[in-house]
Amino acid sequence: MGFLVPVLFALLAALSNATATVLQRRAALTVPQSQGFRLSLVLDLLRRPVWLAGMLAVVVAGAGQAAALATGPLSLVQPLFVLELPLALLLASLSTGRRMPPVMWAGVAAVVAGLGIALGAASPYGGQGEVSAPRWAFGLAAGAAAALLLAGAGLRRPVGKARAGCLGAATAVCYALTAALMKDSMRVLDTAGVTGFLTAWQTYAFAAAGVGAVLLLEHSMQGGPLVASQPALTLGDATVSLLLGVFLYLEHLRTGWWLLPQALGVALVVLGVLSLARHGIDLRTGHRPH
Repeated sequence: MGFLVPVLFALLAALSNATATVLQRRAALTVPQSQGFRLSLVLDLLRRPVWLAGMLAVVVAGAGQAAALATGPLSLVQPLFVLELPLALLLASLSTGRRMPPVMWAGVAAVVAGLGIALGAASPYGGQGEVSAPRWAFGLAAGAAAALLLAGAGLRRPVGKARAGCLGAATAVCYALTAALMKDSMRVLDTAGVTGFLTAWQTYAFAAAGVGAVLLLEHSMQGGPLVASQPALTLGDATVSLLLGVFLYLEHLRTGWWLLPQALGVALVVLGVLSLARHGIDLRTGHRPH
């Protein structure tokens, strides 16, 4: 029962995020394209009801994620968001009325099986409830530097796979930082109440990181094909979150011979994600990429 509650909340959040991805990608592809980073992109999107519906789904996902992080390890909760990609493609298939081919169902099976094997073998446990100031300083500095470097590299490139991949990876780092900060703010809420939550620096830091992630996500969606942006986002978020869970919260993973099934599970997830991104349905036209 210990891990059941956070897993259920994480699955709810993943489904809501998948819904948001479908809606937001459709909205992002209806606004003027841009080569650089522009805040006015959000103003354009605010005029699209489908984007607003996507943001509502983001709010639901955020509530589910907060509940999951408050009750479970970061290194358990965030990797479950790998399921966003197969869920998004399933929703896209339903919304466009196009059946998924067998190769995509195989990709879904690989992601689900690989994630189950990897998390079952790793069995994240333990960890400290409160992160020390030095660990926060190093973790945030390293994460911010990585996000800025990746975003800068992406924005300097023309529309295509390199641009989308870099921006997707930058978005992944921001999402992982948001989750790590959100987990600590949930601890503050539990120990110090609403007043403590509203006055904690972690609350405003995770809000800022979340806004940055949303802006980068919209630009990554416009930056190139799904086959480049989605694997970087999906796998990057899980990887960086796991590292932050171990480094910031001192969470533990099984080692020794358990590393073998973990590696097998990760390999299945990577293969499944790459296959789904390659054969996935275009969320605007309903057609599969060639």
